[in-house]
Amino acid sequence: MARESFDKEIQFLRMLVLTSGAYNRQQFAKRLGISVHTFDKTLRRLKDIVSTMYQQLPQDQGIEFAEAIRFNYYESTDPMLLLLFRAKSLKVSESERLSLLLAALNERECTAMDLIDLCCKSLPSDAPLPDEKTIRSDLKYLEEVGVIRKASSTRPYRYRMENDLVRELTDDELHDLYDFVDVMANTQVPSVQGYLLRDGLKKHLLRTRTDRQAVEPFLYKYHYYSRILDEAHLFTLLHAIRHRRKVHFLYFSPKADKSYASQNTNPLFERETEGRTEQTLPLKIVYDHQYGRWYLLSHGREGIRKYRMEGMTQIEEGEEVSEEFIQERTHTLEEKIRYSWLIDTGDPVTVRARFYSPEKPERNFVKERVLLQGQWGQIVSEDEHSFIYEITVNGTTEIKPWLRSFGSSCEILEPIRFRREMIAEWKEIQAYYEPV
Repeated sequence: MARESFDKEIQFLRMLVLTSGAYNRQQFAKRLGISVHTFDKTLRRLKDIVSTMYQQLPQDQGIEFAEAIRFNYYESTDPMLLLLFRAKSLKVSESERLSLLLAALNERECTAMDLIDLCCKSLPSDAPLPDEKTIRSDLKYLEEVGVIRKASSTRPYRYRMENDLVRELTDDELHDLYDFVDVMANTQVPSVQGYLLRDGLKKHLLRTRTDRQAVEPFLYKYHYYSRILDEAHLFTLLHAIRHRRKVHFLYFSPKADKSYASQNTNPLFERETEGRTEQTLPLKIVYDHQYGRWYLLSHGREGIRKYRMEGMTQIEEGEEVSEEFIQERTHTLEEKIRYSWLIDTGDPVTVRARFYSPEKPERNFVKERVLLQGQWGQIVSEDEHSFIYEITVNGTTEIKPWLRSFGSSCEILEPIRFRREMIAEWKEIQAYYEPV
């Protein structure tokens, strides 16, 4: 798929999951900023991807597109939105050609010329035949991603599959490896590469006639779909950070009425978009585990800039900057977020809160959670009924949901303004439960 269409499908799937069928076709297309015709075409493409992924299943086990991403607690344990990552980068001709190359290399070592002959014999008569440059480009790509490796150090190079890991491990070791990858992919970020590795190991284990139940000892409920979708941009931005390059992209803020705009390739049909074009120097990427969101922190003309990655589309790398320049800007950023609970760059304020211990003292789970999640804050005083926690943070906006999540076990003491805010919010919540 082209980069633009992948951006569109990211936003398409995000809205489809979050709205759970609440929009009709016209409303959906308007929110995305596309035509109804483009909506239908994108939906058909996604259905084709799903049907291709599950074409090996019997008819009664085939998964329809709507069912595949249905928001159901028990039936969506597997992150179905990975279908984009499995299908995003290959055209049909590339997919057929790479499949032939991998099948041949799995059986024996081959040179580039051997593979050219194989493609000429095996591809359909109406398919375009690859030249030497195309095959060598495919081999370079497969070598870079670790699928194959050179079997000889002299020309002509011979290539072979890089699958020694699964071939040399015993069945028990493969099961242990699969379980480890499964746990890590479901509990760590980023996770997409882990899921793809897990799926590859699962297919290998099932090919060896392993019982499916033995391959899936754990089940996870995946809550944050956008986290997986945003990882499409993650490694592009990390590459730009590593190579000290600026990036430019079309950005849609969370408050924008639309979340996508197609590229204006025909000057006769140019139109205004609700997104804004941004050029910035990426410095740091932050993940908010509470809401499952990725943020980009960068330097622009106005100084430190913050972007939600879910609103970034059409990302491209720009010019390179000097090492001294980026070190200076990174140092400035680190000073700005030194007391950030997450990414807030406001003025530092000291928050004091009293946490009440549970009635049964054998295990103080409130204190355990504060010590685990409280970052650099400290417990400054304690008695048998409560303890006082103190922390200096940039503003109170980001720490407020965490403190509020303790309910009646937490009382804000300082600052007074923050205490009054919390009192007003709890009164508002109480009003919702007034008798009717």
